[in-house]
Amino acid sequence: MDRTSETTSRKYYDEFAKKYDDRRGGRVQGGYHDLLDDLEVGFVRPYAVGRDLLEVGCGTGLLLERFATFCKTAKGVDLSPGMLEHARARGLDVTEGSATELPFEDASFDVACSFKVLAHIPDIKKALREMTRVVRPGGTIIAEFYNPNSVRALAKRLAGPLPIGDSMKEDVVFTRFDRPQDVPSLAPDGLRLVGERGIRILTPTAGVLEIPFVGDVFRRAEHLLCDGPLARMGGFYCVALRKPS
Repeated sequence: MDRTSETTSRKYYDEFAKKYDDRRGGRVQGGYHDLLDDLEVGFVRPYAVGRDLLEVGCGTGLLLERFATFCKTAKGVDLSPGMLEHARARGLDVTEGSATELPFEDASFDVACSFKVLAHIPDIKKALREMTRVVRPGGTIIAEFYNPNSVRALAKRLAGPLPIGDSMKEDVVFTRFDRPQDVPSLAPDGLRLVGERGIRILTPTAGVLEIPFVGDVFRRAEHLLCDGPLARMGGFYCVALRKPS
């Protein structure tokens, strides 16, 4: 990530950190963010049980805290001191650093995962190379991309940039959208696709999930469809890539 983008992203997430957890972590009954978190954690679990995991872009630690319950070790790295302050308050093992220059030795982890972060990195190939570098042979890189061919992308275009704090909107930070069919060209050579999951395939807006009965229907549908043939229609497209042994 170039220094200008890095500085902007740090300011963005420091501001976001002030309210990031407000509607997450079970604070909203049947909330949108909890649905996403559940599907992301569920995707990671089979690859990470009993293993050493790194979360790239761990934020306030909501996911990392859950990974720590089934991993041998779970560490996080994030660009934002504001986010890391919350993660440390949770007692998590986190480090400040950039996704394009991870502060870890080669082959330090069995799994490196990243959610809602790669889409904000201009040099995404470098970030994926770094994630691959710190994973041991035979390990797994789990990456999430923003899908332009999705209900979520359409809703984003219609709604425009939303406020993320008292003084910023979403459009101040770089955001990219990558088609699922283009993901192999972004990843380092030699990685093998071993899993994929689509998240937010049908849900048109976050508020739908808070509507009685209607929200239950959408939540069940998202869980049922996430690993099926419609996975590549998810607004968040997740892949698991295996590093050669």
